[in-house]
Amino acid sequence: MLKSLLGRLESRRPALEVSAHCDGPCGVYDPADARIRAEAVLSMTKKILDLEQPSKSEGNAEAVVAYLNTTARFIAIKEEEAQGAKDQLLILWTDYFKPEHLADYPDLHDTFWQAAKLCSACKVGVDLEAAQDLLATVEKIHGIFWATKGRDVAFYTAS
Repeated sequence: MLKSLLGRLESRRPALEVSAHCDGPCGVYDPADARIRAEAVLSMTKKILDLEQPSKSEGNAEAVVAYLNTTARFIAIKEEEAQGAKDQLLILWTDYFKPEHLADYPDLHDTFWQAAKLCSACKVGVDLEAAQDLLATVEKIHGIFWATKGRDVAFYTAS
């Protein structure tokens, strides 16, 4: 019955046809969020590697629990930020960049593919080199992105 009613309403007032190049035609793209997230991945990776595991001797249970808690928190943040960077990079790759960009940047697809793979590597491991490579690849994407807009926007990190 509801379907029938909606069908009658639609026949009297048909919806306007719209189109867009992406899910939301805002036209606002910027690799800054990917940079912030990649930098957070690098920061968390360094923090994890710098943690010192306390001995499991008797009377040291609180320190061990605190260490495990801190490690778990850092890992959760690292993984969340790596996934967020991947999400932002994939949006840029699939929604912003067009076939005409490949003429000027023939390695565009490989650069994004490598960035996505680095995000995955950073999620599943604690690899300082992968985290550094991710940030460097995001910097390369930053340069390509702003060049396509004819702008020279400096790449900077918060730390």
